[in-house]
Amino acid sequence: MKEIVLDTETTGISVKEGHRIVEIGCIELENLIPTKNYFHYYLNPERKVSEKAFEIHGYSDDFLSTQKKFVDVVDEFLNFINGKKLIIHNAEFDLSHLNNELKILGRDIINNEIVDTLILARNKFPGSSSSLDALCKRYRIDNSKRKLHTALIDCDLLSKVYINLIDQKEPTLNFQNQDLKFRKTNYNEKSVYCKKIVDITQEELDNHKIYLKNNLKKNLFK
Repeated sequence: MKEIVLDTETTGISVKEGHRIVEIGCIELENLIPTKNYFHYYLNPERKVSEKAFEIHGYSDDFLSTQKKFVDVVDEFLNFINGKKLIIHNAEFDLSHLNNELKILGRDIINNEIVDTLILARNKFPGSSSSLDALCKRYRIDNSKRKLHTALIDCDLLSKVYINLIDQKEPTLNFQNQDLKFRKTNYNEKSVYCKKIVDITQEELDNHKIYLKNNLKKNLFK
């Protein structure tokens, strides 16, 4: 089964205020394993980047003005995601911008099956932060390369978070720790399997001594 982990960066938050996409990144998964196929473009949004958006991704107006426009990559993008499930963190945001770009060009909106990892995380960890950084910390995923929000780095991190969210990550067995102790586990601790220790009562111990005494006598005088 092939899936696409998708992320976008934009000039601002709301399409109602005319904001546009400045970057699209997609990584293909097959049976939850990244393939070598990916889709990535910086885009000329044909408008200025807001100060807040620039602080998030760092793409300047001068840099973006030299990039391709969405119309130049739309067919390649649609072919890449065609028939595949899309994995998106906060899907409402990305889809609103992608569908806006498609509407501008008179194209049909995206109708792929969508998995929103933000919703998955909120359902799994109610009341806890569900940001990508918070989930990386929870699952001990190295996000040190994420100095700014960039689509491909975010896709790579999200693919690892997604596998953990749906509990498909294979457990790691540790045979090095010989001093096993019982402990309560929480979401970020690995469970240790041990046989239960059963305490013997004094009554059971006395009965066992009587049994041995009686049976030893019988065996000795046979």
